[in-house]
Amino acid sequence: MSRADMYLLLADLILVVHVLFVLFAVLGFALIVYGRFAGWSWIYRRAFRIAHLVAIVFVVVQSWLGRLCPLTIWENGLRLRAGQGGYAESFIRHWLHRLLYYDAEPWVFVVVYTLFGALVLTLTIIDRRRIWPGIS
Repeated sequence: MSRADMYLLLADLILVVHVLFVLFAVLGFALIVYGRFAGWSWIYRRAFRIAHLVAIVFVVVQSWLGRLCPLTIWENGLRLRAGQGGYAESFIRHWLHRLLYYDAEPWVFVVVYTLFGALVLTLTIIDRRRIWPGIS
């Protein structure tokens, strides 16, 4: 395997991690909402809810600061080191990029991320007694 191929493989792996992070944030919220009505007790596990809240807060703060996600920066850096340019991309990169990245003004993402973060925080506050027994 050439050095360029190794960089591309690492970039694709980072892209997969990035997509999994987004799925955790979005599907995690959907599972929390659904699980409250379905009676799932696991959605109140402290580690899960803290990890979910921290993930969302990280995204919101990054958007407020106008920063790119570190995963995006690392992926792009690896692709540049591999000499990748133009439209040359792997199957994984092509399809995962279509799922993950959208063309919109930066303020749109700030608003969407902030509203989503507010929903997650609100639900965490509502569920706080089940997540942290003894806290009122």
